[in-house]
Amino acid sequence: MTREVPLPGQDEADRAILHRIQEWIERAVIGLNLCPFARAPVRGNRVRLVVSHARDADSLLDDLCAELQSLAAADDDECETTLLIVADLFADFLDFNDFLDQADAAIEVLKLDGMIQVASFHPDYRFADSADDDVANCSNRAPFPVLHLLRESSVERAVEALADSEDIYRRNIETLQTLGWDGWNALWSERTGKR
Repeated sequence: MTREVPLPGQDEADRAILHRIQEWIERAVIGLNLCPFARAPVRGNRVRLVVSHARDADSLLDDLCAELQSLAAADDDECETTLLIVADLFADFLDFNDFLDQADAAIEVLKLDGMIQVASFHPDYRFADSADDDVANCSNRAPFPVLHLLRESSVERAVEALADSEDIYRRNIETLQTLGWDGWNALWSERTGKR
């Protein structure tokens, strides 16, 4: 459903990371319909998953630039979007959030502004002015820090197909508040062996 990209030196740990991201996509992103645009590219095998083992911001920026250029060069029918999974860096959400300025600058330097945008996910994602324990933050929480590279044209098509794309954010909050922490944690109980 997603295309895992084998990289030199990919090992069992990388396969486990990719499995957890696919599980998150299936159970949360698609399963809870947190992103109504996700189902079609996932089902069409047009999502590229790449694990970065960068250990500093400069190395991650190199990996990001390579993936931005790869996505820009790829045919939409082959690869619509890329998830760059950050395996070994940015355990702290605020540091990851600060890196997003560099990601935006890279898009401009590569002259991809208006073509590709970056969405972010993190295990400790927190919206501005929200409490850390607000379950609504889970709409942007993933098992690892993730830089989601999106084609602007794909976003525009998806938004046009919806009656009111502004409702997505509100609906996600309602979904997660109804689910609550117990329901959110239950999504992952099968993986951890708890039931």
